[in-house]
Amino acid sequence: MKRFLLAILLVTPIATVHAESEDPWLVLQKAAQAAHDLSYKGVFIYQSGDNIKSVQITHTNSRQGEYARVVVLDGTPREMLSQGGDVVIFSSKNEKVVMEKRRAHNMFPAVLPDDIEYLKTSYKARVGGIERVAGRDGRVVFLDPRDNLRYAYKFWADREYGLLLKSLMLSEQKQMLEQMTFSQVNMLEDQGMDWFHPNVDHDKHYILEEASAQPIDEVSGWAIGTLPVGYRKVEQLTRLVPGKPAPVTQVIFTDGLASVSLFIEPLSKGIRPKIGQTSKGTTNFYANVSKGYQILVVGEVPAATVAQIGSAVSFNDK
Repeated sequence: MKRFLLAILLVTPIATVHAESEDPWLVLQKAAQAAHDLSYKGVFIYQSGDNIKSVQITHTNSRQGEYARVVVLDGTPREMLSQGGDVVIFSSKNEKVVMEKRRAHNMFPAVLPDDIEYLKTSYKARVGGIERVAGRDGRVVFLDPRDNLRYAYKFWADREYGLLLKSLMLSEQKQMLEQMTFSQVNMLEDQGMDWFHPNVDHDKHYILEEASAQPIDEVSGWAIGTLPVGYRKVEQLTRLVPGKPAPVTQVIFTDGLASVSLFIEPLSKGIRPKIGQTSKGTTNFYANVSKGYQILVVGEVPAATVAQIGSAVSFNDK
């Protein structure tokens, strides 16, 4: 009987409140600011295909600045500490803990750009009803792509605080590709900074992996032509990658939500070059070669997007 009652409770739909005359762009702008301005702690579920993880996040923004600690609760211990735009990822590997330094990129619930105006080129927004997520009322906002070069999104923004409670990325057929949703979340008062440290095995040896301190010659003599509408370059770096005989240049493009990485490296003798398009889950890959260089484009975007970016790369004659 208890299981029957629980089943009824879980499957019985809860009526949603009809959409009010709210501006969906203002709802999203408030959500973008709330993710950085508020102090909160919660657990969210990340799902992409068969990959499902529970993640704990603690975030604060005080006089000391913006700090966050993100802990993956399933599988191999892995966590991230961020301060402003700097991130250190701690991963346990065998008898050591590897620390990776990176620049911060949008992570739930901070998946929206600071300037929502940037999204208007690529998406149309419409407001939906009120639906409960993690015990809180969330205003639904839909983002529909203006072309076939990006996916659709559905967001739930907390009515009281504005914080994103849930995010869905949807295919052209409106099937779920990726989901991030709070299962529990609470707003915090000033709780000090005692929580801002990694909880990993202190008996293991710590190794810092970062770009080489030695000067690295960038891959030169290349250019990129017309990008897909709405995408722009936000970062470029060249670094030594373990297992690679030559430096690899990475260029990151975004339309404010979707992100695409372009990798360029010299072809190595004895290594068969990659050519063609493949996909794995929500990620599409495009590979090609040109003038002795391997080109690889990767992103959680439609296949047409990675192909257009990869095809726009050209090299000067040697």
